[in-house]
Amino acid sequence: MRIVNRRRVLSTLCAGGLGVFAQKPKAQPDPQDDLPTIKVDVDLVNLMFTVRNKNNALIATLTKDNFTIYEDGKAQTTKYFTRETNLPLTIGLLVDVSGSQETLIPQEKYAAGQFFDQVLKAKDMAFLISFGADCELLQDSTSSAKLLKRGLEGLRLSAGVGGLHPGPVPSSRPPRGTLLYDAVYLAANEKLKNEVGRKAIVLITDGMDQGSSYKLKDAIEMAHKADTIIYSIYYVDQRAYYGRGMTFGGASDGDLKKMSEETGGRLFHVGRNNTLEDIFKQIQEEMRSQYALAYSPTNESRDGSFRKIEIRPNDKTLKVQARKGYYAAKR
Repeated sequence: MRIVNRRRVLSTLCAGGLGVFAQKPKAQPDPQDDLPTIKVDVDLVNLMFTVRNKNNALIATLTKDNFTIYEDGKAQTTKYFTRETNLPLTIGLLVDVSGSQETLIPQEKYAAGQFFDQVLKAKDMAFLISFGADCELLQDSTSSAKLLKRGLEGLRLSAGVGGLHPGPVPSSRPPRGTLLYDAVYLAANEKLKNEVGRKAIVLITDGMDQGSSYKLKDAIEMAHKADTIIYSIYYVDQRAYYGRGMTFGGASDGDLKKMSEETGGRLFHVGRNNTLEDIFKQIQEEMRSQYALAYSPTNESRDGSFRKIEIRPNDKTLKVQARKGYYAAKR
C-alpha cells in the first residue's frame, strides 16, 4: 500500500479498501472542545428524518403524535422527539476527481465553498475527501469554512489506469479510476462512526465506480452503522462519455439513488434548471428542517442483524424521508 502525499494534506490510498485516514498530531485545542458532550443511550434507536407534503414542500410543524414507528412491522413507542435543528452537524463532502469529472472540478470548488460558508454553524464540523484513482483527505474535520475552502483548492484530477498489464505474457487488469464505494465506506467508518449528533455525506459524482475493493452493499451497510445520511449529487460531463463519436457506456445514477434512499437522503441531478449552487441550498434547507426521534426497540436482542424501520405519518398525503433500518450492534 502506498500513501499519496500532497502539500499540507492528510491523505490516504483507499484502493483495496485497506487504507485508513492518516492522522497528524493534534494541533492547538479547538474552541469546539469546550462544548458539552452529547450523551447517547446505546439502547435507543436514533433517527433523523424529513417530511414533505404532496407539493414536495418541507413540513416542520408536526409532533410525535403525527407518526407511528414500526420496526420489522411491529409498532414502537417514541421516547424522544424534537423539531429542533441545532443538534451538532458533521458533514463529509466527497468529490469525484476521476478523469470523467475533469472539466467540472472548477465549478465544484466554487459551489462547495459557498456551501461551507452558509451551512456551518458554531457547533458544526465538516471534512473534505477527493476520490478518483486514490482517496485523499484534503481537510480533516473542522468548523472553519476558511480551512475547508483552502482544502478545496487541492481538488485536482486523479485518473486511473487499466487495460493490459505489461510483461512477457500480457494480461488484462481491471481499471482503477473511481473509488466511489471505497470513499463512502471509509468516510463513514473512519470519520463519522464515532461522531455524535447529525451526520451526513454529500457526494458529488457521475456515479461510476471502477476499482473499489468494497462493494455498494458494503458502503450502504457502513453508512447505516455510522448513522449517516447520504445526499448524492449526480453531476455528469456528457462529453467525457460521448465525446469524439465514442460511447463509453454512459454514467448512471442507480447506485447513487440506492445509497441515498437506503440511508434517508436524496438524489439530486445537476442540470440547466438545477445548478450545483441550487442543490447545495436544497441540502442545507433539508438538513435544517429535520425531525429527531428515538425509541427503545421491543426486540431487545443485540445480534448484529438488520432491522427494518418505517415511520408512517397519520396523514397519508405526507411523505417521510428516513433511513430504511439499522444494525442491532452486538454488545
